[in-house]
Amino acid sequence: MNRKRILGTGIVVVVLGLLVYLQVHAWKKFDWATFLKRTEDVNWSYIAVVVAIIYFLYVLRAVRWRMFLKPVHKTTTSRLLAPQFIGFAGLALLGRPGEMIRPYLVARQEQLTFSSQVAVWLVERIFDMGSVALLFVIEGFIGDPLWRRLGIRDLQVKVEWSAGLFLVVIVVLSVLAVLLRLSGERIAQYFECRIGRYSTKVASAITSRILAFTHGLETISDFSSFVQLLLLSLVMWILAGVSYWLVLHSYGGTLAELGPASIVLLMIATMFGSLIQLPGVGGGSQLASIAVLNKVFGVQNELAVSCGMLLWLATFMSVIPMGLLLAHREHVSLRAVAVEEQKAEAALKE
Repeated sequence: MNRKRILGTGIVVVVLGLLVYLQVHAWKKFDWATFLKRTEDVNWSYIAVVVAIIYFLYVLRAVRWRMFLKPVHKTTTSRLLAPQFIGFAGLALLGRPGEMIRPYLVARQEQLTFSSQVAVWLVERIFDMGSVALLFVIEGFIGDPLWRRLGIRDLQVKVEWSAGLFLVVIVVLSVLAVLLRLSGERIAQYFECRIGRYSTKVASAITSRILAFTHGLETISDFSSFVQLLLLSLVMWILAGVSYWLVLHSYGGTLAELGPASIVLLMIATMFGSLIQLPGVGGGSQLASIAVLNKVFGVQNELAVSCGMLLWLATFMSVIPMGLLLAHREHVSLRAVAVEEQKAEAALKE
């Protein structure tokens, strides 16, 4: 592990430790007996359905990756299944160092360049973030009737403001994506000339990222392909929302009464929280979901912790058994692949 990665891990540990301390300090007390009782009362048949949905989502991710590759390379969904499961298992076990395992495995298997699959990964992230943002805009303005019953009417105003901001961001990103799709290379050359006068290293880094986005956007061959990819992405995140809904319903009570707007809000908090996590143990996503359940929706401390942990296990960590099974079948070592993809990633930045 290099010095930069050690420093990054150290910062994550400190931040998570601080968040845990603040959470515990705010609660003053925590009843473990109540926590165990609420967890034992979970309807586990709902959780089994959640895991099935999550596995199906990885199949849809393979379908979407095949659609991204269609303009430049012909392959099948079945060939792309193993990289999806193995890649997300690596992300769950190794943290952010495992983020690039999927594009690396696809590139190696399909005999494509690593940079081209990183570009696909970047566009995949755009569609994911855009889909969640679009769902948040729609549900944010609709709201959740339960918020009034819980006495948190001001939440509607805050969510509407946030939804409006998300809408502006979506429009701006869409305009930038169109500009890059049409004139990405010229834009990259412009920045290289302007910034290169002061720092060739910075200019090279910015140019390479602009070109990566541009090449990634070239996987969208026409407007029809864009619509298909957007609809598929929306379906995927709606199913992800259904999985959250099922986890909440497995507890019953107030959690089962949370509507679509509340679930999308919880999903977004979890997504942002996942940016701060430790390999194999997460941290940020659980704390974010627990904080929203407890502080925003007024869920009991013990119930919020139980639900936040189960959400993380069912929707994020459940891929590990299948990922490891497929890695064994494909003779893939996650740590070895992570080292290889980090070297490939470093080579791209040079």
